Amino acid sequence: MEQTNNQQTQQPLLRVVPLGGLGEIGKNMMVLEAEGKLLIIDVGLMFPSSDMLGIDVVIPDAEYVLERLDDVVGIILTHGHEDHIGALPYLMEEGLTAPTYATSLTRGLLESKLSEYKLLGHAQLHTITSEDKLELGPFVVEFFHTCHSFPDSVGVSVSTPAGRVIHTSDYKLDPTPNDNKPTEVDKLQRWGEEGVLLLMSDSTNVEEKNSTPSEKMVEKTLDAAIGAAQGRVIITTFASNVGRVKQVMNVARRHGRRVGVTGRSMVNNVKTAIKLGYLDITESDLLSPSEMETLPPSQVVIVATGSQGEPTSAMVRMSMGEHRQITLREGDTVVLSAAPIPGNEEYFNRTVDNLFRQGVDVLYHELGDVHVSGHGGQEDYRHILEIVHPQHFIPVHGEYRHLVLHGRLAANVEIDPDKIFVIEDGQTVEFLPENGQVVGKLGYRLPVSQVLVDGSGVGDIGNIVLRDRRHLGQDGFIVCIVALDEYDGEVIFGPEIISRGFVYMRENEDLIRRAEDAVEKVLKKQTPRRVLEGKVKDALSTFCQRELDRRPMVIPVVLEV
Repeated sequence: MEQTNNQQTQQPLLRVVPLGGLGEIGKNMMVLEAEGKLLIIDVGLMFPSSDMLGIDVVIPDAEYVLERLDDVVGIILTHGHEDHIGALPYLMEEGLTAPTYATSLTRGLLESKLSEYKLLGHAQLHTITSEDKLELGPFVVEFFHTCHSFPDSVGVSVSTPAGRVIHTSDYKLDPTPNDNKPTEVDKLQRWGEEGVLLLMSDSTNVEEKNSTPSEKMVEKTLDAAIGAAQGRVIITTFASNVGRVKQVMNVARRHGRRVGVTGRSMVNNVKTAIKLGYLDITESDLLSPSEMETLPPSQVVIVATGSQGEPTSAMVRMSMGEHRQITLREGDTVVLSAAPIPGNEEYFNRTVDNLFRQGVDVLYHELGDVHVSGHGGQEDYRHILEIVHPQHFIPVHGEYRHLVLHGRLAANVEIDPDKIFVIEDGQTVEFLPENGQVVGKLGYRLPVSQVLVDGSGVGDIGNIVLRDRRHLGQDGFIVCIVALDEYDGEVIFGPEIISRGFVYMRENEDLIRRAEDAVEKVLKKQTPRRVLEGKVKDALSTFCQRELDRRPMVIPVVLEV
């Protein structure tokens, strides 16, 4: 049930406003609103799908927040993955400079990112631990440590005027995590016993029926791969997966190998992690690019970016023989320590094929346990639902099917189906006092959309531009130039046709000449320029459809001189 602002009869004690991450993987951004104040949890980005031609990243539509900057009491960043912090620089450029709270490593990576954007001086950054407690306007914020593929990740508990809200962010219940710090289930259980109004929980891996395997399994596989390799071992993983990098370094030491890193984001993140003490190594201990090439192969391990087949990443350039410093050779072993994110399968598979073409041994998720998810499976999700046992539940972080399945899982652990809200970005949930109780109801729907970033342009590319790009990519374009005498309308130049991506003009001169003939038939004296442009466009479109069954973009240029 939806309602508009006009239909509301009373101000809610709490409003939940998802601006990203519900109905999609990435660009996570959740807003809690109480007493006119806003608390933001995460400000992430999403990488573009294959049909978003030329788009670099996608960020949340944060107009709801940007119109009320003075009401924002704080930004909580749960961990340092791009889908949780990556949009903050773009929104800071729009004025979002509220106090921002993050754990040490998350803050370190964010500082590096903000420095690149020349925004660090405008940021209000504060370091927190899982033991801290913050009072931000009407909100009291507490934290609990979570296991994820990022060290020092936290979930959030927020005491609001309506009751306690728990947001798990990304997590899994790993009994043997790399840092020996399991998810703080004891805090969740205590809060559950005290009473939780609302649980918002990660849904990414809900299709997996069991618990997610431990990171220790990956370390065993890496140990076996590095131990068996005769030549160099090149491993790619997410640049922010500092825990995986730490595993690689530990295994490399056991086998008498040194480690180097390549790829801008990997180099920056490793330097930050070393500076903050998350990696037990010094920068001087890392291999230089020349040492990665010249040392005996049996002494070298390289950690690189490109686990998703990103076109400009270090691993992709190596797979194509185009890396400036590292050349793959027979005897090398490449380990892709990640599974492709939904939508990235094409890039990932192309990279694997190109690596095989380079003559190296390749180990990836289909051939061995080189990666485990940082997200829990159904059994993890079920356990959290059972110990928290919230009055209301909102599944978050996942495509729509994930949210639905997580909602069904919640109903199976005896949460009232009427209090389970499967919603998407922009659909608000409000908690109001009713008969002495706080009751959650669907609120109004915000008109949110995806904000596309292309180069330095933010939000200036929309569906119409994307449609034009797809059109150009499929059939190319034709420009037809005609010049008229401004006094009598006589044609004094043209029609001349220029084509790109439609046909190769040098080999289709007869076709181009016949297209110009088709245009000449509609050129009439005293025809208004705007009308003539339409006639030229229609004539060329009809010709191309009839002759080649193609629909290029037709751009008529009619000049009066």
